Amino acid sequence: MWRTRLCAALGACLLAAPAVAECRAEQVEGQGYVICAVEAGADLRLFLNDPETDTLLGSFAGVDAHLAKAGEQLAFAMNAGMYHGDRRPVGLYIEDGREVAPLVTREGPGNFGLLPNGVFCLRDGRAAVIETLRYAQERPDCRYASQSGPMLVIDGALHPRFLVDSDSRYIRNGVGTSDDGRVWFVISDEPVNFHRFGRVFRDHLGAAQALYFDGKVSRLYAPGLGRNDLGFPLGPMVGLVVDAETPLD
Repeated sequence: MWRTRLCAALGACLLAAPAVAECRAEQVEGQGYVICAVEAGADLRLFLNDPETDTLLGSFAGVDAHLAKAGEQLAFAMNAGMYHGDRRPVGLYIEDGREVAPLVTREGPGNFGLLPNGVFCLRDGRAAVIETLRYAQERPDCRYASQSGPMLVIDGALHPRFLVDSDSRYIRNGVGTSDDGRVWFVISDEPVNFHRFGRVFRDHLGAAQALYFDGKVSRLYAPGLGRNDLGFPLGPMVGLVVDAETPLD
């Protein structure tokens, strides 16, 4: 949305080469966020274990080292779903067409079980956020998928259990998609509640669907912004893959 406004103001975007990933710091309702916009058809992938050794990648550096073997690199990345203590995904996880963990449809404890939750699905060069029960009915052919929860936006509406004045605030990250194939990855700079975080997707970006990835452990790799968040090993991660020769700043 901000790129559209900038293009209209400058009248020059049609002449410019597209960015591999547009990550930008923004203020929304007086709160800071980093928003990474990805166009339809970009090479987004999910990462958990090294396919050669079946060992946990665990970090953005681990993913980059794995990609380097094929002459590729990350243009940006973030954590992409909840996981157990041993980093196994809590719900559905599909990587390169292989189902690693099954879909969970029942209500349960914690944010993941705050239904409706959803699935982030990558297929045919397109990303989609799909509510879990809808996913269970349709069973789309996702090459990559990560289940998380709760949904932030469902068909343009905020999750019905979000409270405007909730005092549950964390640094949060998630993903939103539009009906025309646009994808936004968002992480907050400061602790926010679910209602405020969901409004970023619904009101500021115009996302029809959005899914919460996590809080507390939320991390971002955005070399164009000089950002590489460190911490304990991660479970599922999502990243935009480009050729190793592609400049990232």
